[in-house]
Amino acid sequence: MRNLILFLQRYVHFILFAVLELASLALLFSFNRLQSTAFFSATNSVAAAINRMWGDAAAYVALRDVNTRLEHENTLLKMQNDALRGLIDEQRHTPDATEKRIGEILGKYPVIPAKVTSNEQRADRFNHLVIDRGTDDGVADGMGVVGGGGVVGVISEASAHYSLVIPVTHKKSAISCRIRGSDWFGYLTWDGGSKLIAYLDEVPRYAVVERGMAIETSGYSDVFPPGIFVGNVLAVGSAPDGQSLRLTIHLGTDYSNLRNVTVVGNLHRSETDTLRNHTAFVEGVLEKN
Repeated sequence: MRNLILFLQRYVHFILFAVLELASLALLFSFNRLQSTAFFSATNSVAAAINRMWGDAAAYVALRDVNTRLEHENTLLKMQNDALRGLIDEQRHTPDATEKRIGEILGKYPVIPAKVTSNEQRADRFNHLVIDRGTDDGVADGMGVVGGGGVVGVISEASAHYSLVIPVTHKKSAISCRIRGSDWFGYLTWDGGSKLIAYLDEVPRYAVVERGMAIETSGYSDVFPPGIFVGNVLAVGSAPDGQSLRLTIHLGTDYSNLRNVTVVGNLHRSETDTLRNHTAFVEGVLEKN
């Protein structure tokens, strides 16, 4: 309280001057139309300037939210654009001879169209794909997967809506294949090199093989129907054991650009499984006896 009194005593003349100045201005603007109009005009201009500055400041603060929203919308638009481009490309695509042949073969089997949602190429060579179809769509472990370029791989695991595919380019993949137009067959494997190169081993040395010949599935398993294109012979050499041929195969499937695939069912799988189970049961009984 004492400080307030000291302050008033020290600045009493200034305070009095300010009060009288304000009173005189009030009287001036109240009883003089011209000055009153000028005062209110100036006041409105100052208020408008302050409001504009406040609005600009608020807009600047809100720019981050606006930019975030625009980035999100741009991402959605890009995704929609990519999807539309994909649909247009599919409609414009003209099947080649290989695709037509695969389509004719698969016409006799139950098939499930799918799309690749993940394509993981690992340093340890245990590569795998994920497709957007699962057990709810009829996919089961052990089913074959093919694409427009030929054999893709085999279903390893299936959940309700997705499935894991072991491709040809997997360290432990081995698919029975034959030379088209002959009964000579072997097993297709991959050594971890180029994703476009695999090897057909255990082909008899007396087999007549030339560069450019087509390699297809043999049909000696329940996974793939016979005749599905795999690739073309790139080179003919000897296997490491020296007892058979090793064929270098240029694969028909380009795993770097794989999108649409087809899961192939087997019409007679339940019947063959029953026979195998029965055979295993008989062998077990014989061993006990």
